[in-house]
Amino acid sequence: MKLIERVRDMQAWADDVRAGGERIGFVPTMGYLHEGHLSLVRLAKGSSDRTVVSIFVNPIQFGPQEDYNRYPRDLDRDIGLLRDLGVDVTFAPSVGEMYPEGFCTYVDVEGLTEGLCGAYRPGHFRGVTTVVTKLFLAVKPHLAVFGRKDAQQAFVIRRMVRDLNMDVEVVVGPTVREVDGLAMSSRNTYLSPEERKQATVLYRALLRAKELMEGGERDTKVIVGEMEGIVREAPSARVEYIEIVDTEKLKPVPFVDGEVLVALAVWIGNTRLIDNMIVDARGDELNFQI
Repeated sequence: MKLIERVRDMQAWADDVRAGGERIGFVPTMGYLHEGHLSLVRLAKGSSDRTVVSIFVNPIQFGPQEDYNRYPRDLDRDIGLLRDLGVDVTFAPSVGEMYPEGFCTYVDVEGLTEGLCGAYRPGHFRGVTTVVTKLFLAVKPHLAVFGRKDAQQAFVIRRMVRDLNMDVEVVVGPTVREVDGLAMSSRNTYLSPEERKQATVLYRALLRAKELMEGGERDTKVIVGEMEGIVREAPSARVEYIEIVDTEKLKPVPFVDGEVLVALAVWIGNTRLIDNMIVDARGDELNFQI
């Protein structure tokens, strides 16, 4: 496996692979890899000839009071995991390589970024779409794989690719969970043992929403209220949002009619966790449709 740190070297490698008629699969990550990331790598490998994984903690998607400086990092560990999976290239550029002095160009997707996480993290999605665009230009993938745990991000990237006519196939892999249902996340390492137990309320709340819809409940206020009750069973929990939105514009809906995204962001102690589920009016869980 190759470790590439310069954009021009990454582009040269991609040009050679493309010239040979091979298909490049790409998984962008911020590193500190867990099984959720590795499942996305396996998806990419299954649909491509060569696989690239980027490891880059992107400063412009973090707000001033967020956890950029303490975000977990262990490049050597990550490289070992990717080598074991047979990844061809780990692309690990520096901040200066991605954002040289004088950088002033950004990519902004309007509408889809205003609600859910976007309402609480100003500028976050502009940072995401900008770095993903730059990564696409460096790696030149045929296919890029994202995780559904970050559902709003996946919707935003899908729209960006469509609107800008990017020649990249976007694939969204399912959320990988711990045995007790907690969605895998690098930020789970911040949780104390007691907070880790309490964090299961997010998935329990989603399951309750699904159960209510299966029973015929359509009023989203009722469903959200039930979810809030479950989350508040955790003493250290603080709800940032619990919303049910349509899957086209990501706008809140008063009643469940067709396909919806049930999403929540909850602080457990000092750790912000997110989770979601895509369901239909019958309560059936759905895959992410691209």
